Amino acid sequence: MRFSQLLKPEYVLLELETNLDPEIDYSLDKNVLLLKESVFLELSHVFDKTGKVTNRNKLYVDLLNREKKASTGIGKGVAIPHVRTIQIREISMVIARSIPGIPFDAIDHEPVHLFIALVCPPYADQFYLKFFKKIAQMLETTTLFEDIMTCETEDEVVRSFLKAAE
Repeated sequence: MRFSQLLKPEYVLLELETNLDPEIDYSLDKNVLLLKESVFLELSHVFDKTGKVTNRNKLYVDLLNREKKASTGIGKGVAIPHVRTIQIREISMVIARSIPGIPFDAIDHEPVHLFIALVCPPYADQFYLKFFKKIAQMLETTTLFEDIMTCETEDEVVRSFLKAAE
């Protein structure tokens, strides 16, 4: 399986609807958790568009429970939410952006602007690890983050991602 089989324009959110409330203190963990819940709700809705989700609400809970174990915010404005779950029939990927950024308890304590979410069934370990590793390498060795942040359409995001994957 290739990234071109996983990523389609309809699996891209150019801007998350999750917004910061200027009256909320996001230095408090409970408030960051509320933001994460909102992000995962949006991501689970997009995953549902793939037609591979068995139960969208349970997928949302699985993403959130995985995040509670350790933040998927890897730093430099990026998070890679990921989970192995029985709520998905085959490996799937979603990309979402937040131009203003979202506090996400990232390793560098900076807001996250780019979410590259990956979910797969529990038995697909090899694909899961292969894709996760490749995404991390792409972010480290290419201008993928910058390219996606300047895209104006979902198609451009897909093209930028696939170009970086070459």
